[in-house]
Amino acid sequence: MGAFHAYDIRGIYNVDFDKETAYKVGYFLPELLQTDKVLVGRDCRVSSDEIHEYLLKGITDAGADVHDIGLSTTPMVYFGTANYGFKASVQITASHNPAEYNGMKVSRENALPVGLDNGLGQIQEWIESGRPCVPAERRGQVKEMDIRRDYLDFLLKYKENWSGLKIAMDLSNGMATLFAKEIFGDAPSYIFDTMDGRFPNHEPNPLIPKNVEALQALVKKIGADIGVIYDGDADRVMFTDENGRFISPDLMIAVLGHHFLEKKGEKGIVLQDIRSSKAVGEYLAPMGAEMHTWKVGRAFAARKLRELDGVYGGELAGHYYFRDFFYSDSGLLASMLILNVVADMKRKGISLSSLISGIEKYQNSGEINFRIEDKQGAMDAVRDHFMENEKATAYMDFDGYRVEFPQWWFNIRPSNTEPYLRFICEASSKELLDEKVAEVRDILVSRFGAR
Repeated sequence: MGAFHAYDIRGIYNVDFDKETAYKVGYFLPELLQTDKVLVGRDCRVSSDEIHEYLLKGITDAGADVHDIGLSTTPMVYFGTANYGFKASVQITASHNPAEYNGMKVSRENALPVGLDNGLGQIQEWIESGRPCVPAERRGQVKEMDIRRDYLDFLLKYKENWSGLKIAMDLSNGMATLFAKEIFGDAPSYIFDTMDGRFPNHEPNPLIPKNVEALQALVKKIGADIGVIYDGDADRVMFTDENGRFISPDLMIAVLGHHFLEKKGEKGIVLQDIRSSKAVGEYLAPMGAEMHTWKVGRAFAARKLRELDGVYGGELAGHYYFRDFFYSDSGLLASMLILNVVADMKRKGISLSSLISGIEKYQNSGEINFRIEDKQGAMDAVRDHFMENEKATAYMDFDGYRVEFPQWWFNIRPSNTEPYLRFICEASSKELLDEKVAEVRDILVSRFGAR
């Protein structure tokens, strides 16, 4: 059962899980979430049709009805769940993973995520214990449900004047192809804009630099003001500036402040994850933001934003969450709002690279992965080494550790799914950054055999 993770069910199909797992997830879900109807959508992966067939059979065998919205982005499922009052939904997707992967993202009432700690763990336990799946006397029905127009109308409310912008857009052969041209029209130069679950051009993960190269080349070729790239299920989006330089997604949390805090006057809490640059909060504070730092991942971020009634939030991985979108994330909505800001800035003579240079104050290592078995011991050793030798100005001990010092900070956290420690560091100078990264590498390699 290696497919059950902190945020979702995901793995290589027919290796980590199979159609029988999909059936059992479907069967147990109505009981878990105390409902007799489940909303279901799916992405375009080759294996999604079979998973869909068995998931639906499980749900209906349990006596619940399926409201099937067909091919969809993951945020479209969130919209359907919250907007129509469903208590349970499933999106069949493996998000940004390669084509051989698949999975299921489960939500409860109000599109709140169901993770390992609040439901998926229970389903995993029922499956592993061999709990029987006895078909109910009254078998549920499958009802096709078309929510596409409602969702598109919702998104189009946020469309402003982009007529002065030259846009390059990579749809990654994924689910953004469902809506992009109806939202953005013919003005952008599109690449990989046909839906193809084999992802023939690049893996649908914009965080891997090689997957962004085609977009960067297009930006330079056409002289675009901005490059936009989505992941496979369109819940994440990332950007390049007009020079083709990839923009660290956490910095876009700061850019969104121009829409929510400055233009709309929605002062209040802005959520960031524990890996976010200090520059984000420093840029947003004068606009009226109260920054709140929390754990990585939708299973934590969406719940926390709702709990705090935050205005919006974002993550280093390119997720952006919005109070106006049921506290959920949407790559398409995020890109629309970013384009609104970039278009406004261009009218003032400010390029995207200039805007980012006004935010980005520090040198950043990016996330570095260390393969290591004793993750807790290694994390403790790194924390103790620096806290014993330097005076910390801030300390956070959720999702690993984030320790801040006057001129630098680091976060070290365990991967939920692999034997990796993920380390990120930011400093006031390149020299200091290199020094601290080398120090950490020495501890992890010499004492814990990291590689």
